[in-house]
Amino acid sequence: MSGYLPLTLSGTDYLELLPVHWRHVNEYGITIDHRTYDDDALPHGERSTVAEQGGRWEVHYDPYDLSHVYVRTPAGWITAAWTHLPIVSAPFADFTWRHARRMAAARGLPDDNETEVARVLDELLTRAGNGPQNKATARVAARTRAARRRVLPEAQVIDLPTPAPAPGAGPAPVEPFGLFDVDAEAERWL
Repeated sequence: MSGYLPLTLSGTDYLELLPVHWRHVNEYGITIDHRTYDDDALPHGERSTVAEQGGRWEVHYDPYDLSHVYVRTPAGWITAAWTHLPIVSAPFADFTWRHARRMAAARGLPDDNETEVARVLDELLTRAGNGPQNKATARVAARTRAARRRVLPEAQVIDLPTPAPAPGAGPAPVEPFGLFDVDAEAERWL
């Protein structure tokens, strides 16, 4: 018999499971797919101690939220923000970034210019937040706005008396669970 003990992942475990890029940390930060990430705590210009990676640093990223990357250093994890994050109005995924680059190229803008792609990305996310605009959706949006303006009757507030705590009552004592003994459990069922 064998089993497993389900455990909740910690924040560090979550970072460990994210996809990895190995990158140099330059004076301006880290570049991944024409996006630049930077933070004052990054080891700018320093080489990583991981010899197999040629001085590059281990950079983890969430493909569904590219607003930050996470760099593993000997001191711990450093979170570096995208340098053009103030331009963009909402979180964005990797496929959204690639689509914004294609849209920029279709408009004749350079798809490797981070600022131009960030502006196109913000426009795309803003339009997506507003939803498609045709007669049917415009009608639904108007009805929704009208429904929000409708005055609802005020809720009645009922004051319930709060019970007074018993004198000398404190928190209940904590009784820990015992450890699970696989051998004892197996003997019980045999």
